[in-house]
Amino acid sequence: MSTLTIATYNIHKGLSHFNRRVVLHELRDRLRKLGADIVFLQEAQGEHTLHSQRFHNYPDSSQHEFIAEEVWPHCAYGKNSVYEVGHHGNAILSRFPILQSSNKDVSAHRFEKRGLLHCEIELSGQQSVHCLCVHFGLFAKGRREQTRMLIEHVKNTVPTGALLIIAGDFNDWRNQMSHTLESELQVRDVFHLHGGSPARSFPAGLPILRLDRIYVRGFGVLHSEVHVGGEWQRLSDHAALSTRLKRHDPAETA
Repeated sequence: MSTLTIATYNIHKGLSHFNRRVVLHELRDRLRKLGADIVFLQEAQGEHTLHSQRFHNYPDSSQHEFIAEEVWPHCAYGKNSVYEVGHHGNAILSRFPILQSSNKDVSAHRFEKRGLLHCEIELSGQQSVHCLCVHFGLFAKGRREQTRMLIEHVKNTVPTGALLIIAGDFNDWRNQMSHTLESELQVRDVFHLHGGSPARSFPAGLPILRLDRIYVRGFGVLHSEVHVGGEWQRLSDHAALSTRLKRHDPAETA
């Protein structure tokens, strides 16, 4: 038996509320203390040509590379929203090799660009896990379409029975998609498995809405936690989520 620690976080482009200051350095420190093996990031700024002029401590590299350096040697980025001065999207950081990655446009309309970043990550014991980082839209009709695209993508690209983690900001505050994802993909929300209901993650100052999720297939859940208050205060409008998973070595079930 071995374990895998996962974290997901909508980092709000690395800026504090109202974009007054850069919080990437504190945010990176907090994430590193979680000891996560794989990190799913949403709203990671890939490039912004004006931030380095406005903020003296803005990193030279992209945000996901800045967060990953020295801890997560493997990372992938999916560019979703592109504008005149830069772009942002989803990212996956990993301690383990990323065998392949792809980014799928799941935008429901042209005013709200959304994406689905898919990485196959090599684990020890000749196993791999398929990791999908998502950021769904604000409107229910669009989320239904994005849920359908997610299900189709997984069925078309992920082998039946393969280890699977789907994490990110689903904006599903009414929890309308969990049953569908469980029925279609056999994935379960880790907080539902561990505590009986999805995590409250928004707004970070006083989490009420259940927007962020970690869904898994082929894993048991040892621990799950919502990271709010204290050192996490005022880093993002979302709370970070983490979980420690257990998986079976193939030799144990051979």
